[in-house]
Amino acid sequence: MVAARSAAAPAASALAATAPVVAPSVASALAERPEHPVVGRAVSHESAELHVTGAALYTDDLLPRMRGALHAWPLQSPHAHARVTALRTRAALAVPGVVRVLTAADVPGVNDAGVRQDEPLLPAEAMFHGHAVCWVLGESLDAARLGAEAVEVDYEPLPSVLTLGEAIAAEQFQGAQPIVTRGDAEAGLARAAHRFSGEFEFGGQEHFYLETHAAIAQVDEAGQVFVHSSTQHPSETQEIVAHVLGLRSHDVTVQCLRMGGGFGGKEWQPHGLAAVAALGAVLTGRPVRLRLNRTQDITMTGKRHPFHASWEVGFDDDGRLQGLRATLTSDGGWCLDLSEPVLQRALCHVDNAYFIPDVELRGRIARTNKTSQTAFRGFGGPQGMLVMEDILGRCAPLLGIDPTELRRRNLYAPGQRTPYGQEVRHAERLPAVIDEVAARADLDARRADVAGFNATHPHRKRGIALTPVKFGISFNHTAFNQAGALVHVYKDGSVLINHGGTEMGQGLHTKMRQVAATALGVPLGLVRLAPTRTDKVPNTSATAASTGADLNGGAVKDACEQIRARLAVVAAERLGVGSDAVRFAGGSVTSVGVDAEVAGAALDWREVVQRAYLQRIQLSAAGFYRTEGLHWDPVRMHGDPFKYFAYGAAVSEVEVDGFTGAYAFLRTDIVHDVGDSLSPLVDIGQIEGGFVQGAGWLTLEDLRWDTSDGEGRGRLLTQAASTYKLPSFSEMPRELHVHLLERAAEEGAVYGSKAVGEPPLMLAFSIREALRQAVSAFGPAGHAVELASPATPEAVFWAIEAARRASGS
Repeated sequence: MVAARSAAAPAASALAATAPVVAPSVASALAERPEHPVVGRAVSHESAELHVTGAALYTDDLLPRMRGALHAWPLQSPHAHARVTALRTRAALAVPGVVRVLTAADVPGVNDAGVRQDEPLLPAEAMFHGHAVCWVLGESLDAARLGAEAVEVDYEPLPSVLTLGEAIAAEQFQGAQPIVTRGDAEAGLARAAHRFSGEFEFGGQEHFYLETHAAIAQVDEAGQVFVHSSTQHPSETQEIVAHVLGLRSHDVTVQCLRMGGGFGGKEWQPHGLAAVAALGAVLTGRPVRLRLNRTQDITMTGKRHPFHASWEVGFDDDGRLQGLRATLTSDGGWCLDLSEPVLQRALCHVDNAYFIPDVELRGRIARTNKTSQTAFRGFGGPQGMLVMEDILGRCAPLLGIDPTELRRRNLYAPGQRTPYGQEVRHAERLPAVIDEVAARADLDARRADVAGFNATHPHRKRGIALTPVKFGISFNHTAFNQAGALVHVYKDGSVLINHGGTEMGQGLHTKMRQVAATALGVPLGLVRLAPTRTDKVPNTSATAASTGADLNGGAVKDACEQIRARLAVVAAERLGVGSDAVRFAGGSVTSVGVDAEVAGAALDWREVVQRAYLQRIQLSAAGFYRTEGLHWDPVRMHGDPFKYFAYGAAVSEVEVDGFTGAYAFLRTDIVHDVGDSLSPLVDIGQIEGGFVQGAGWLTLEDLRWDTSDGEGRGRLLTQAASTYKLPSFSEMPRELHVHLLERAAEEGAVYGSKAVGEPPLMLAFSIREALRQAVSAFGPAGHAVELASPATPEAVFWAIEAARRASGS
């Protein structure tokens, strides 16, 4: 594989040349960069050395520090749906090393791991195969495991629903059924010169983070509960632990040191596991460690929501969309979890990059006897966008229009609005990224090469495709778009940052160090990050929805600017200028218009800090940020839920074997809009990782449950890497070229940057559409290829067979 990286960083110098001078004594505009900023530099991940040497500590690594810790092991239900009629623990307690068995009767507060009272922590009714009905605490993991095997449970099996088809047929739904409308979909379809309809069902995805779910809880002498948790949402983990224990939030502190991956899987689901550990610690007075092994993690925790879509679409003679009517049904699993906001975001992204004049989108959530499906990178956006990309890919040959041209003709134009009413600001960037990636990929010449290859290779075919991305950034729930930070400057000039975001490998802490160093005007080496803790920064939102850098960066910048303004007054007195003339950069403090080389014209940062301390000036500040301009009505499904849209486009080329359906990813070119990058090296890594994860979801990762009527009904069959195929080096494109869109500063975000965590995942649509193009080469012109998702080699083979039948061969 060749990974060609190119990261343009025009922002720092370009903006510095044109930006007005802003006094440091007042907060600067959010997007404005000072001269010589630390943001925009390609620096390595703040824990990179710790990661590669194995010295980085994760939640379970703290166990040796917990003297006398107990280990927790679940007893999992062998039924997809069953009532627990009796649970006998005497035999388990007789197992050497078993200390306690946790049952619903032990819960002093609310026996619920969520906030909707539909998710019992210790259930009386097992709702999926693998549901934990009790937990055993032991002196060792083996003792706890043997104790769980000794627990006697009587079950009354109940009818179960496993597939989306079964749930739809039984009309077994849960939660709200939102609708997004604009205009008159029936009228739009009626005036269309070409109408098509279809159905599309596509699978979920296992998070498969390197670090499985883990928590360690302990109680101090005052009854304060302290929980180490691998969680993306420490504040909500704190709230759930508190209500399970019957405590108030100030009685519980949650810390997240770092995570070995999260991808959304640790936004909601860690809470109940942390509560089990905390309950055990309270009841026994000893630390309790809970870490799921890989099989337990896969069989007990939620995944990306599978979806079913039925649709009808209309185009005019030029291939422009006229109307769309679609119903999206997600598989929510056994309880709601985050299924409602996931569905809302899916409906808000069906349009992807395309303007649809008349549209009606309906959503509903199926209740099935499977794990509770949850957040996953993109949070419903990928599912909604996949529906539209599949429609365009299937309809293009029926219209006789090249798929790339069909996509171009339907792109949003400036001034147009989404079906839910938000203006698509900077819509001109959509054709810009498409044109740039097409040029960088040499698309026209390579399309000719692909046609030549296909003409001379009857049993192997190539396909090349270009797909765009438009992804909204912000939490759909407006209240979540806020963040806090606590920044300390010590007398020696060193800086310590606390913020509400969590680090899961995505480089958030690295970016926050760069933001703080830029805002304070100090070298990066003076800034350190403290672990995320609820007693330092309270009431935080999850690190999710790609908002981590936007929200926490705004809060960190606010705190730093408060401190800088106080220090400016101290420095101004020493320099003999007004505070509005003081500048901080690179650890030096100077004044505007004075040559820093002149003796006494520059002060050292440390000197200013020490003077401030002697003058009893506060060197600590709490920062806060709220995203402005947001409004969302979840009932009407209308408003401005997103601060901005992130744009991107990718060109991918594949080669398919006509005998087996096996394929190779030959090359991918990406141009992606991250605004004015806070940390280019981090952002390119996120784009690469997101793209590969998206390719895994769309082509390889196939979750399978036992849907028979036998004893194993409801059992997840793909429980390990041996049966669940993850992308590896052999599935990477042989060439991967990533370029950051230049001159793309976002005026509404911290230092002009844009979110990067989720949007790149959808660039993988180009892989799937390239596979469709390769399959179509086995059939006649005008044949619409229906391609399953994930498009495994087996699925590709059957699509090839259908194409051959269409051509009569």
